[in-house]
Amino acid sequence: MTFAATLRRPGPVKPVDRRVWGLAGVGIGGFALAGIYRLTGLGVPCPLHTLTGLDCPFCGATRMAAALLEGDLNAAWHFNAAVLVLGPLIGVAIGYEVLAWSLARAGWLSLPRPRLSPRAVSVLTKVALGALLLFGVLRNV
Repeated sequence: MTFAATLRRPGPVKPVDRRVWGLAGVGIGGFALAGIYRLTGLGVPCPLHTLTGLDCPFCGATRMAAALLEGDLNAAWHFNAAVLVLGPLIGVAIGYEVLAWSLARAGWLSLPRPRLSPRAVSVLTKVALGALLLFGVLRNV
């Protein structure tokens, strides 16, 4: 696979998948909640933790993001290691896709935009959810 940027070719630009926009919104919203938590101490309680006392795979994600905003990587790791690892990986992939789309849409540059097959998306989604589920179980043992 070659990676070459070219001047934008004329014609329509493939839109960004709606799932990418959804994940981008969740990430931006999460950091907005982390900023609110850092400034006011108000967070969103986890329904699973409230009802059962168990930590879900996302418990601590707001505190983790708030710790990242403060530059405390050690605290972020202890609040939620799984989201700390998966978040940047997903964020970079989403950021690249949106950047490539934006540059092509503006008519400035055409970056390669690899597309995953529906099967690959399904497998990656199942692996990520399985890893989060396993993390959720192990953190409660």
